[in-house]
Amino acid sequence: MKLALAGLWMFATAMLVAPNANADIKVGIVVSASGPGSALGQPQMRAVAALPQEIGGQKIVYVALDDESDPTKGTQNARRLVIQDGVDILIGSSLTPVTMPMLDVAAESKTPIISLAAATAIVRPMDDRRRWAFKVVPNDDLMAGAILKHIAKSGIKTLGYIGVSDGYGEGYYKEISRLAPTLGLTVTTHEVYARADTSVTGQALKVLGTNPEAVFIASAGTPAVLPQEALRERGYSGKIFQTHGVASEEFIKLGGANVEGAVFTGEAFTIADDLPPNDPFRKVREELVSAYEKVNGQKPNIFAAHLWDAIALFKKAAPNALKAAKPGTPEFRAALRDELEQGKDVYLNNGLSTMSSTDHNGYDERSAFLIKVEGGKFRLAR
Repeated sequence: MKLALAGLWMFATAMLVAPNANADIKVGIVVSASGPGSALGQPQMRAVAALPQEIGGQKIVYVALDDESDPTKGTQNARRLVIQDGVDILIGSSLTPVTMPMLDVAAESKTPIISLAAATAIVRPMDDRRRWAFKVVPNDDLMAGAILKHIAKSGIKTLGYIGVSDGYGEGYYKEISRLAPTLGLTVTTHEVYARADTSVTGQALKVLGTNPEAVFIASAGTPAVLPQEALRERGYSGKIFQTHGVASEEFIKLGGANVEGAVFTGEAFTIADDLPPNDPFRKVREELVSAYEKVNGQKPNIFAAHLWDAIALFKKAAPNALKAAKPGTPEFRAALRDELEQGKDVYLNNGLSTMSSTDHNGYDERSAFLIKVEGGKFRLAR
């Protein structure tokens, strides 16, 4: 396996069409292993060593790069991968702001890309740019709709909002502000903060000033602890809802008692142990856990599962693509793209995926599980 952790220079766009036919399938991976998104990218980088080494006898070569949570670096990495390394598919990035400019590289080079980020904007609206883009994390409109229905059903009428000031947070706010009125909910605030911020006291005080019955926090990884901690330390005792971006042990370890009781809609992976023994989602999770523990000596989290699922989709598409063309050719990349659209009822750690030419995410509400932080663990809320 080839594992690199440094970004390289920018290449001319015109070179993107250069083919690199060879016997091996090459997979380019770009994750945020350092910077503000490292809570997501580090477990993904560690997952690379657990990935399958071949498909149907065809060797797979992985080239993994760190984008440092920086959009410019992510774009440079993507260009290096398609030009210098001649990859057949791009995987990444961990963050929405880094992924978005990478879509241009994918479209220009006609290389399929499977994003590990969450925002709906990565795959919608479908256009020539997004025709090459797919995503394993459920769309924020699906998860936002599921959690808002739960909030409204519980009798809550007013909802404060604090979110990160990037595509992830704003994507969630867009969906919440759109859906809330249809469910009888009033959103009382729109407070934002940067992932790298060390204090959200001002935002928390503004939320508290509107006296909401509950607060929704749209963030991911350990940065999602900060606003919940600020609210609890200032005496807020109302319900706090989070997003599926918090589903990591680091969130619970850092937040401790302050994040106890947080509720969100998330993926099957997070609560697989609470599902029936014969549930297909449990089998998918067990395969990942076994492979990841073997090389890392620890259990994976949901962010590692994002990368595992991206490769699972790739593995599903590759056999038929190999029948159509050889790796390293434009024809193989095009065949991979077409085959990714054909996946039906594929069980992933992130949900049950059925892609199509108009839906490059492929999930419905069967993939949204209500989850609660209870006793220092993520549990299926019943």
